[in-house]
Amino acid sequence: MTNIIINGHKGRMGQALISCAAQVPELQVVGQVDQGDDLAAIIGRCDAVIEFTFHSVTPAVAALCAKHHKALVIGTTGHSDSEKSQISNLKSQIPMVWASNYSTGVNTLFWLTRKAAEILGPGFDLEVVEMHHRLKKDAPSGTAATLGEILAAVRRRQPAKVLRHGREGIVGERTAEEIGMHSLRGGDVVGDHTVIFASNGERLELTHKASSRDTFAQGALRAAQWVVGKPPGIYDMQDVLGLV
Repeated sequence: MTNIIINGHKGRMGQALISCAAQVPELQVVGQVDQGDDLAAIIGRCDAVIEFTFHSVTPAVAALCAKHHKALVIGTTGHSDSEKSQISNLKSQIPMVWASNYSTGVNTLFWLTRKAAEILGPGFDLEVVEMHHRLKKDAPSGTAATLGEILAAVRRRQPAKVLRHGREGIVGERTAEEIGMHSLRGGDVVGDHTVIFASNGERLELTHKASSRDTFAQGALRAAQWVVGKPPGIYDMQDVLGLV
């Protein structure tokens, strides 16, 4: 039995986690925490904390998990460089699964994106398009950012130097190195992501569309079961699914 605490239980993902966890006999939700609650008061009950809150909250949650030697699953996105550094600095103390997306399908998309970029080579222009519901606070999505990082890594470029977020006005011809990144917002879209490989005479598109948050919740719960007992370090869903 793996005992978990869900941090951010009032949110959309928190509610999905609670619902899905009830269907997994090997999991026990021993705490539900949200803004105004005291995670420190109950953290001793759990084996792992699943964190789906707001980017500025995660470093303190990670520090608390490190203090109490608890595994951590991070689903929150939009962290600043400083916040990422604070979290990463704890990797020698506890095991953490830190993924931009916990869907099995999306992680397959990550794998396929890398392979396609390697096979197609530098002759294809790269664009990433994502769409989410109108209430999403960060852009691009964490998943889209990961796709951009994968594409940049294959071409041995720094993401910050080649990612181009939208286009407006007389921007000139597209350069061969740039990776377009486009964020759409509207309605109740759970999450759509498309990677476009465009060349003269042909175009390849890889698309994943999520219709339910349960796909993410189930992946995060799977990660929580997997990470307990692992050596300290930072893992992602590619590790959980055995894709690396």
